[in-house]
Amino acid sequence: MIKRLFDILFSLVVLIIFLPFGVVISLLILSTSRGGVFYRQVRVGKEGKLFKLFKFRTMRTNADKTGKLTIGMKDPRITTIGYFLRKYKIDEFPQFINVLLGDMSVVGPRPEVKEYTNLYTENQRKVLAVKPGITDYASLEYFDENRLLGESENPKKTYIEEIMPAKLELNQKYISKPTIRNDLKIIWLTVKKVVGG
Repeated sequence: MIKRLFDILFSLVVLIIFLPFGVVISLLILSTSRGGVFYRQVRVGKEGKLFKLFKFRTMRTNADKTGKLTIGMKDPRITTIGYFLRKYKIDEFPQFINVLLGDMSVVGPRPEVKEYTNLYTENQRKVLAVKPGITDYASLEYFDENRLLGESENPKKTYIEEIMPAKLELNQKYISKPTIRNDLKIIWLTVKKVVGG
């Protein structure tokens, strides 16, 4: 209950402060490429419930049909404004709407697409016992995940066999101690990471 109240209040404050910037970003997205402002992708939430995750659109329309993984920052599907939004994680801000809707928390394991949650072991599926979040330990550890995938000869194999299992281990670390104090620590570390590049 306390965590939910924190999620609502924190998300409202962020969205209100971010609103003027959000309007400018929306206009830039619309004026530089065809398609809508938001990109919505079906992700797996708590207890396996599916929901649509919101992001600012950073790729060309229907780009996800050629693959769900983004291969480095030089992925040709990314738009001009999209490079900037991804670099500073600004494309993630609309997910605070998901938090208000109750699909996500501010802090929690990042939500995956069903293609990858179907590969989870029984132990790994424990991360689905809590709401997914915008940031967590795995997000901090793999802040440059796109670069790592861009350097791989087989990005999908690297993600499934190396990155995903490591991230799930970090998720387990979080769900073993999901306190507000821990959430504040992760939020602060995330802000430092984003501002510091």
